[in-house]
Formats: sequence, C-alpha cells, structure tokens
Amino acid sequence: MKYTQLGRTGLKVSRLVLGTMNFGPQTDEADSHTIMDSALDAGINLFDTANVYGWGENKGRTETIIGNWFAKGGERRDKVVLATKVYGNMAADGESWPNHDKLSAVNIRRAVDASLKRLQTDYIDLYQFHHIDRSTPFEEIWQAVDVLVQQGKILYAGSSNFPGYKIAQANETAARRGSFGLVSEQCLYNLAERRAEMEVIPAAQDYGLGVIPWSPLHGGLLGGVIKKEAEGGRRASGRAADTLANPTARAQIQSYEDLLEKHGVEPGEAALAWLLTRPGVTGPIVGPRTAEQLASAIRAAELELSEELLEGLDEIFPGPGPSPEAFAW
Repeated sequence: MKYTQLGRTGLKVSRLVLGTMNFGPQTDEADSHTIMDSALDAGINLFDTANVYGWGENKGRTETIIGNWFAKGGERRDKVVLATKVYGNMAADGESWPNHDKLSAVNIRRAVDASLKRLQTDYIDLYQFHHIDRSTPFEEIWQAVDVLVQQGKILYAGSSNFPGYKIAQANETAARRGSFGLVSEQCLYNLAERRAEMEVIPAAQDYGLGVIPWSPLHGGLLGGVIKKEAEGGRRASGRAADTLANPTARAQIQSYEDLLEKHGVEPGEAALAWLLTRPGVTGPIVGPRTAEQLASAIRAAELELSEELLEGLDEIFPGPGPSPEAFAW
C-alpha cells in the first residue's frame, strides 16, 4: 500500500480509504470485522465513518460496530487513522427536539462525546463536518473545535460536501483565530462527476486540504454495470439506474466499458486508479460490502493506467476545464 500526507499535515494515510457506510445496513458485524481486518492487513489505515451511519432507527450502529472491533485489541486502534462526521440529526426517529443536528457548539460537544462512546476510543483523528451549516458562523465552529483539540478528543478537522467558497471562508476564519483549520475535504468526485475540478479541488489545494472523493464508482455506474446486467448480475439502482435511463448517458457508459475491455482492465478498478492520478487527491473512499470488493479495490491501488487509456477516458468523460476559463475568457 502506498501512503501520502493528508493535506498540509504531517499525518501519513493510505491512498485508499475504507468507507464503512455499509457496515450494519448491508454487512453484518462479523463480516464488517473481517473486512476491517483485511483492510488493515493490506495497509489501509484511514477508516471513514459518520455518526448517522446505520440510518433510521439504527443511527450510530456503524460506529458501534467499529468500536467493538477496536475492543478486540491487537493494536487495531493505534494502527487506524479514524475519521468520523458530525451534522446529521441524531435525535430518535419521530422526535424533533432542537440542537441534535448541525454545527452549533452545543451539538458538536454532544456529538463528539457520543461518537467517542460508540467507537470505544479516547480520541478521533479526523473530525469532519458532514455538510455546511448556514446558520452557524465559523467563529463558533472553530471555538468548539479548538476546545476539543485542547481536550485531546480530536486531532484534526475536515469538511465534507463543502463548496469552494465555504472552504475559503472556513480557513480564513481559522487563520484569523490562530486555529489550524480544515485539513481535508470529502467530496463527490469520479469520472462521471467531475464538477469538483471547477472550484472545490482548486480551493482544497490552495488551502492545503487533502481531497477524499466519495462514491468513486458513482453508485456502481462505473463498475461495469451494463456488462453485469447482460450477464444476469446485480441490476443498477439509485444514481446508476437513473443515469442509464438516459440513452445518451447509457451510450457513454457503454463506450467506457468497451474501452476498458479493449485494454483488459476491470471498470471498477480503472475508475479508482484514475482518481489516484488526479492532482490533490489523497485517496478515494471504497465502501466494500464483501471481502472480494475490498480485494478489487486493493488491486486498483497498484494499477498503472497507460497514457493512451487516460486519454481515452478523458475523451469519454471530459472534465469541465480550469476555473474561471471554463466559463469565462
């Protein structure tokens, strides 16, 4: 496994990030533990989760599964760079009590303590804001974060789903306070969705944030979905199904799969390997439901894409171009 610095920090993280969103809803605890053991054995050290994972009545379940895995010992916690998130509403379903979501100092304090308890750990390496909070000023957010850092409950702060201007606002406010600011941004970024190249990734690079793409296969769309359907495999759903319903988009995905078949490369592995060539990217989040899906992601981390293949991918999925030239002169 290859490693890189997380943004401008001295923290070394693997170029693949283990996403845990499926742990609980789709993968049971025993299999989740097996996947985490396999990831650690392969050298993956950055594990990503969120307080709301588990969803619905089971919010927090994923953090609990990870906490039970840490409790097995074997230096599991020491070897892992643990990332979780705050923002989503953690009140019991059907309740609408205020201050159980978003980024007020009250909720940040409550949420981090609850996550630490579920995760069975004393500290979180990377505490991420799951979304922007239009109601809470960054001065308040950084005040709360600085207290948590001083208490040793978190080490770094990151963002997720932030536009470029919010990354700038967050880190300019942090600089005025003498706070360290955001060190990472977790954004939707893949071959089929490259809008992050316009503003988010340039802002992240300028402010020293590592970019952690989520949904690297765009909901399965880039994982050979047409071929799998033809062979009677798992049908597309969600974002992938919606895209394939458009004849133009379906033709684009067919061209993608044809190109990779010509080069003898598995589509899902190529999509991950492509992200690893992109400027500013720390590592994509892979969210395996099974051990085989994890093995495929690990193979992708070692895959070298030829210049001819990279050019072909750019032709099929052209990026937006540099900002502001892409929309100005």
